[in-house]
Amino acid sequence: MFHLSRPINTTKVTYIPKGSIGQIISYLEKKNFSLSPTIDKYMLYFIGSPQSGWIDIGQTRLSRGDFLYKLANSKAAMDSITLIPGETIDIFLYQISQEYNLSYDKLMKYYLKFSPLRDGLIVPETYHIPVGIKERHLILYLINYASENHKKVAMKIFGEFDKKSWYKYLVIASIIQKEAANEKEMPLVSSVIYNRLKKGMKLQMDGTLNYGKFSHIKVTPKRIREDQSKYNTYKNRGLPPHPVSSISKEAILAAIFPKKTDYLYFVKSKKGEHAFSKTYKAHLKNIDKLRNK
Repeated sequence: MFHLSRPINTTKVTYIPKGSIGQIISYLEKKNFSLSPTIDKYMLYFIGSPQSGWIDIGQTRLSRGDFLYKLANSKAAMDSITLIPGETIDIFLYQISQEYNLSYDKLMKYYLKFSPLRDGLIVPETYHIPVGIKERHLILYLINYASENHKKVAMKIFGEFDKKSWYKYLVIASIIQKEAANEKEMPLVSSVIYNRLKKGMKLQMDGTLNYGKFSHIKVTPKRIREDQSKYNTYKNRGLPPHPVSSISKEAILAAIFPKKTDYLYFVKSKKGEHAFSKTYKAHLKNIDKLRNK
């Protein structure tokens, strides 16, 4: 009882390696935890076997008995990361690297190695991940989760998962995500994209130029002239080669089920919403009207 009541210093989050109880005690002892390789080993046998990985102790000073109990019963220490719709993978991975002390270069290397798409694959939501997870495992987790999610949504809508057609919808959905002011506008923006593609018109949409590291960079006439990538829909006909950002479910649905319209143009008002038009003449009138407001 005296042994178990003695105080022990720890960290709030502690790493437990894989292995036997004896190996775990030896590892912690080497990490300056004042544990007994004989007494504490056998005490832990009676209390329970710890799970490997980072666990949440919750305190920095407690009795030896409480510490051993927490080793056996504490839950995994988790961090949360959030990807918002419309953000690019470049910005997302950079934020992860800064917040969780991971290598951006390694994160990007593994993402490009394992992801079937340059962008737009990872599902925008909040993820709870174990503290201490390494770059490769984090990327594999995000990609595997996203791949299963896309298959599940496609199966629910179409009854099958056709990778080629689904990825095309993701490209269109990512443009909708960048261009629409709100969810209500998404089917309308989608109709403009399909109508222009059908007529062989260039999309000429700023959102396609907010790809990769350019996510938050304002698209200027100079940028349009100088960008030689296939994402520049002012210079290239058709769709960009990959999605330009992460995509909400609402944008995907809008890409699959566009509103039936004859719209070919839209322009943003000062309030952020768009005025849609069928002809270039009407489009110019909308521009003049919105500029004078």
